[in-house]
Amino acid sequence: MKIKVKAEDFIVNEKVDIVYADSGEFYLYSLTKKGFNTLDLLIRLSRRFGIPLYDISYGGKKDRYALTTQHITIKGKRIPDIKERNYTISYLGKISRPMGPDLIKGNEFIVNVRDLNKGEAQKAMGEIEMVSNYGLPNYFDDQRFGSYSPEQGFIAEKILKKHYNGAVKIYLTAVYPGDKKAEKERKRFFFQNWGNWEECLSMAKTDFERRAFKILVKKEQTPFLRILDMIPGEELSLFFSAYQSYLWNRIAEGIVSIYGGEVISYRGNYWPYIFWKRPFEFDYLRNLIIPTPSGRAVMPDELTERLYSEILSEQDLKKSSFNLKKIRRAFFKSFPRPLVVIPVIKGVEVDRDEIYADKKILRLHFELPRGSYGTMLLKRVMADQ
Repeated sequence: MKIKVKAEDFIVNEKVDIVYADSGEFYLYSLTKKGFNTLDLLIRLSRRFGIPLYDISYGGKKDRYALTTQHITIKGKRIPDIKERNYTISYLGKISRPMGPDLIKGNEFIVNVRDLNKGEAQKAMGEIEMVSNYGLPNYFDDQRFGSYSPEQGFIAEKILKKHYNGAVKIYLTAVYPGDKKAEKERKRFFFQNWGNWEECLSMAKTDFERRAFKILVKKEQTPFLRILDMIPGEELSLFFSAYQSYLWNRIAEGIVSIYGGEVISYRGNYWPYIFWKRPFEFDYLRNLIIPTPSGRAVMPDELTERLYSEILSEQDLKKSSFNLKKIRRAFFKSFPRPLVVIPVIKGVEVDRDEIYADKKILRLHFELPRGSYGTMLLKRVMADQ
């Protein structure tokens, strides 16, 4: 399948539960965009209007490669409506608090899945009916793991194991698809010359790289911890969330293996995802809420506790590993996540694909609760035996 061939092929509209106020210092706006991720666009607005970035709040990050509508608040300042080529901002009114994830009820998706043959399209139609009845595992999807390095692993995993050298090495050397050519070349040089700090410093370009390699050249005390402490707290929190999400997915995968019956799979960017068709004990599954791993996470029953313990042991970790004492900018916060998500299917049709000759397009209109991934539903309906 092909998705996001055009931004308009993947439309996401945020659904919120907001009470407007007659007075207050938080100005609420609707933000529609394409070609930007949420944070980059908010940084642009911050600079344009001289607003501190911490005075702009949002509920969730929306995909760069989609046409998305979401809500933001600006504290203490009203800005004019904006209509640019790739984004628009419209004032909605005042509310008594900043925008946050808890105000999001869910998201509406209007998606085109392209480049399908007739058999694939027909199969997907049948799977959609199955998903309407039995839902799918509420996995975190690939976009959650953008900081993961297939060659070196997770930054947060290294930190939990006190491998601070390894965590800094991933941060400074891991190459990602969105990196520019010069950045990729520089990171590869750092990787190949890791430990030769003078050489690395000579190639450093960014302020962070220069500061980091100067610390290493000087052989200061606990240099890797000092460098990790230079990483912005929000960025470090994203690294922690990525690893928590991976561990949560592993627990969910274990449950699918036990109760899934006939399972099917779809290969993601990093690993396969497995799904049930008609699971056993569905009443148990759809009422199961599993917390994301942390030092204080309490699993709901013996099965999830056993799976959690086995996965931590496999990762060479303990529950106490999450209690970080030397990292202050971020921490592992647990939150509950339902194992099962059941989409509300509002429309589905197969049509001729106007871009790919002799191919079909699957048009899907559905809603999901907040925190669930529309792309995971697509993986489920296109999964194979």
